[in-house]
Amino acid sequence: MANTDFWDGSEKYLCDKQLAQAFHMSRVLGMPLLIEGEPGTGKTELPLQYAKDNGLEVFVYPVGSKSNVESFVARFDHVKYLRDSQVEILNAQRQEKGLDTNMSTGGRNTESLPDYVIKGPAAKAFSTPNSVLLIDEIDKAPREFPNDLLYALSHRKFIMPESGEVIEVSEENMPAIVITSNREQELPTAFKGRCIYHYIHFPEAEIMREIISKHHQVIDSEVVDVAINIFYHLRKLGLERAPTTREILKWLQYIKKFSPAEAIEKIQNLEGIGALIKTQTDLERVQRSILSNPEDFNKRSLSN
Repeated sequence: MANTDFWDGSEKYLCDKQLAQAFHMSRVLGMPLLIEGEPGTGKTELPLQYAKDNGLEVFVYPVGSKSNVESFVARFDHVKYLRDSQVEILNAQRQEKGLDTNMSTGGRNTESLPDYVIKGPAAKAFSTPNSVLLIDEIDKAPREFPNDLLYALSHRKFIMPESGEVIEVSEENMPAIVITSNREQELPTAFKGRCIYHYIHFPEAEIMREIISKHHQVIDSEVVDVAINIFYHLRKLGLERAPTTREILKWLQYIKKFSPAEAIEKIQNLEGIGALIKTQTDLERVQRSILSNPEDFNKRSLSN
């Protein structure tokens, strides 16, 4: 039986009420949860932290431009099957010559086709009761990939290639499935119709303080205030790639190694800005902003 207890976050993950409700609904109904939002808002961390907090096995499928159902579900290893077939022929010939030693196939039998099926994350998750399956950044996949998943999502089963083995789960035993998207491309309407949908908005400053406190429990509050003010000022500059939650956490991981006074000075001087800014164009834009309005920038870094 799948875990359908209401989960609203952990020591390391802040989960707002709307997201917690959507995640709970998806598990109760045995449907995937599709989470959209800009990078760095905690989409990927949700299933990982949920699995860790509940001691569940998690299977991850990072989507790319060459993703397909075979790599996601399962594929038949034709090369290994052919090699083992040749080994069996050679062993038979050796026996005819009275030779006792045989070449090994690693315990596989060419008459047992399931021996050559390599299961992907989806087949493993469907075969593991009370597990978690993360399909990360599905918007990077070819257009046909989400469409090809419709049958499996609707019928809750996969048919293994060549062997014909069926892996099927009931609605009650469906693994907790989370699908993330950064909205690089629009997903098919039919695919979205098979999911529970939630959009994560970028957290406001007060929520960001709570997130930081979960990851950096021992850190000076004034240091956090100054870092947050700088962080949100940078996000308002119209950068190509605005800094994300993950990046301010990494920046503070470095900054907190210094005394509060040193840390504040380093933040105001944008030391370690490479943790926040990721392109040359954005770095030049930030530098121009500071040079054109140095007093305004300093006021923002000190304001609450």
